[in-house]
Amino acid sequence: MIQIITAAEIDRHKDLMEQAWRLRHKIFVEEMGWSAIARDDKREIDEFDDEYAIHLLALEDDAVVGYSRLLPTVRPYVLSTHLPQLCEMEPPHSPHIVEWSRIGVAGSVRTSGRRLNPTALSILTAIVEWGLPRGLKGFVSEMPTSWLLRLLQLHIHALPLGLPQMIDDVEIVAVNAGFDARSLRQLQTLRGTTDSVLVPECRGVARLAS
Repeated sequence: MIQIITAAEIDRHKDLMEQAWRLRHKIFVEEMGWSAIARDDKREIDEFDDEYAIHLLALEDDAVVGYSRLLPTVRPYVLSTHLPQLCEMEPPHSPHIVEWSRIGVAGSVRTSGRRLNPTALSILTAIVEWGLPRGLKGFVSEMPTSWLLRLLQLHIHALPLGLPQMIDDVEIVAVNAGFDARSLRQLQTLRGTTDSVLVPECRGVARLAS
């Protein structure tokens, strides 16, 4: 299941967020080698973990096994602030588009092969399921170029914002990805169920921060 936590709810979910910060450090610092963001306390937290950030936590028996973050694009975000060179035009700026970043799953739930990891699939399904009733129409993200085809296969309209560039020895492209009800149906088909991926408390509709 996917737990969605806003800044206002972090105090209520301190234990889960502590796991999330440490999972981020494990993935991005210890495994991927992003030494510039290393911290002695082994918690990866950056300038964008503010009152506007939305955290998506994949849970298995109260353990956080996957994570990603959504940021509003009407404010400075990772692509517009730190990676504008990936865009050949102005980075997207819309109340209906979020940035999807800090995407990772724990080693215990990683899979091999060409199929999309089930935990990652649940997180992406959560973005679409949670986002559609809140007026979201898509996301921007910086990702390996190999992900482009996967998004299209999921009926998510992914368009490059510029040419790929090598970042930390990985070919990365910025995309503007649109989704709709067809995307959700395709994601549910691949998961083999129309059951919600969200924990019950996250299924109501609340107004997004702007």
